[in-house]
Amino acid sequence: MKITLCTIFALLAFAGNSVLCRLALGENTIDAASFTSIRLLSGIVVLMALVSISRKNSESTSKGSWSAALMLFIYALTFSYAYISLDTATGALILFGSVQIMMIVVSIITGSKLHNVEWVGLLLAFSGIVYLVTPSLTTPSLTGFILMMIAGIAWAFYTLSGRGSNNPLSDTAYNFLRTSPLLVILIMFALQDAHISSEGVLIAILSGAVCSGLGYSIWYVALPALSVTQAAVIQLFAPIIAAFGGVIFTHEEITLHLAFSSCLVLGGVLIVILGKRYFVSSEEKIS
Repeated sequence: MKITLCTIFALLAFAGNSVLCRLALGENTIDAASFTSIRLLSGIVVLMALVSISRKNSESTSKGSWSAALMLFIYALTFSYAYISLDTATGALILFGSVQIMMIVVSIITGSKLHNVEWVGLLLAFSGIVYLVTPSLTTPSLTGFILMMIAGIAWAFYTLSGRGSNNPLSDTAYNFLRTSPLLVILIMFALQDAHISSEGVLIAILSGAVCSGLGYSIWYVALPALSVTQAAVIQLFAPIIAAFGGVIFTHEEITLHLAFSSCLVLGGVLIVILGKRYFVSSEEKIS
């Protein structure tokens, strides 16, 4: 139950970031560099406060890593700039599709073998994504597509780096804190082109404090109980949630096309998650 609840909250947070980022940048309430900076800074403040409170009950000195912090910064920066030209659903699908591909590639490279049923589930899930992005949704710009692909690859490696975490909250907090030098450089280069409104700042803070900081910490809690393949495929829920969030908050249309593709993706996810447990176990019993 704990892992289930943590996974659900994390997925809502991941989807929420797409909706909030598009809401802020699509309405031009803030520039991408400022959104990224405020998002990460607010995450630092909230997470370090939580670490300070939790230290009373923990002896852990886990402090993340510079490599994870670099992946976090690259993800956050390219994610923001990509959403200047991408709508909510398309951006989320590109992001988590690239995450899915990268994590499964890593899984196969490290020796994991997928059962035939899992391959069927993956194919079904991918077909749902393809069906969703073509032809009814707006075709993404090349720049936005490339930036979001980079964000997805960075997020995949950030996710994989968290699988061995003994203290998810501490690691996430210090990963955020370690982005500070990069944020200083970003602010210096982007300051002259900055434009900020109170609405944009509020959205960036919500994205950083709740959807990013807390969301990533809780995702780290869930990760050790998930296989690499399960973690990759489960994240396919996020673009579907983001698509419906876009309908509600950024006035994207809800159609039968969207509903059908959602069924394909969710059905594929369910097959992958349950396939090995039920089908492989059944075959082992028969043999």
